[in-house]
Amino acid sequence: MSDAARSYNLESTYLRLRSDVSIEALNGDASFWPRLMGGELGTFHNEYLMTTFDYARDWTHWEMHPLGDELVCVLSGSAVMVLEQSTQQNLIVLDKPGEFVLVPKGTWHTARISGACRMLFVTAGEGTQMRGL
Repeated sequence: MSDAARSYNLESTYLRLRSDVSIEALNGDASFWPRLMGGELGTFHNEYLMTTFDYARDWTHWEMHPLGDELVCVLSGSAVMVLEQSTQQNLIVLDKPGEFVLVPKGTWHTARISGACRMLFVTAGEGTQMRGL
């Protein structure tokens, strides 16, 4: 059976959206992030990573994607996305399922979570930078 002929779940499978418009399903187990950060999964040059995460608290960091935009969509619950733009913070409330923000490349951002929240991300992750709050 080919990979395309089975079902997946975004809770346990991440999707690599390739520049040749193909999609690769990646096992989202505990080894995923160390493999990704260690370069075992390649550079993700001109590619996107699609994932979902559950949050119960505010993010403890800021992140920035220098090589591409990011889509952040609330699937359940609510969040306030904080985008650092010029010398001010732009607050975007996402409190209805399906609401999303497009975070421009090079924009530092974090999230404030209001209770339990599930979010979907489509991220140009190559070169991602993080810093503490």
